[in-house]
Amino acid sequence: MALKGIRVIEFGGLAPVPFCGMILSDFGANVIRIDRTKSFADTDCMGRGKQSIAIDLKQKEGLNIVHKMCSKADVLIEPFRPGVMERLGLGADKLLADNPRLVYARINGFGQKGPLAKKAGHDINYISMSGLLSYLGKKGEPPLHPVNLLADFAGGGLTCALGIVMALYERNISGKGQVVDNSMVEGSAYVGSWLSNSQKMPYIWGRERGDNTLDGGRAFYGVYETKDKKYISVGALEPQFFKELIKGMVDNF
Repeated sequence: MALKGIRVIEFGGLAPVPFCGMILSDFGANVIRIDRTKSFADTDCMGRGKQSIAIDLKQKEGLNIVHKMCSKADVLIEPFRPGVMERLGLGADKLLADNPRLVYARINGFGQKGPLAKKAGHDINYISMSGLLSYLGKKGEPPLHPVNLLADFAGGGLTCALGIVMALYERNISGKGQVVDNSMVEGSAYVGSWLSNSQKMPYIWGRERGDNTLDGGRAFYGVYETKDKKYISVGALEPQFFKELIKGMVDNF
């Protein structure tokens, strides 16, 4: 496994951080999740391959345990808004001074700086701010958000995991860790780069949302209800495949 021997400390959170930790675990990393001592429900469904420990971060003894764990770790992943880790005495400057090889990864909505840095938000807000939401939806209807896949998981957890792996690779050269700061607004915009960069392609775009080649505006690329009340997806973009689609429909009519 590519990450065998890599020790990861994951602070318990929702969606992007658990997903990031699960990716690292799936590729061999030893991931320990730090949970709150008082939790009424286990909302983490991405704990595959991880170990967990409940620590009271409001107690000095608990913070001492975390410091000791981080001093031996390769990676730390935290999900809090800017300033929370610093108030706990677990900021990047402190932990990197104690462990210069640590890769300190942060996942939040708007980044560590700027007017929105400390504001709360969710996936739908982040993809809205990124501009990505404006491309999604049916013609004549409001933009449609794709549950929480784009910001939480693609622009958040997956992008952060990539950043961590790059930082670990660079550490092999420099011997030093670094901070990986993952803003879900910027991450989702990056994931959606093709949507924004391809707008001048006339055979793909050029019309309003929902009336283009890939967003529901063409009969050969869409989803249709079947006779048994289920659905079938059709993606016959190329002429030869469209010809086969028509032939198959005619032969089975």
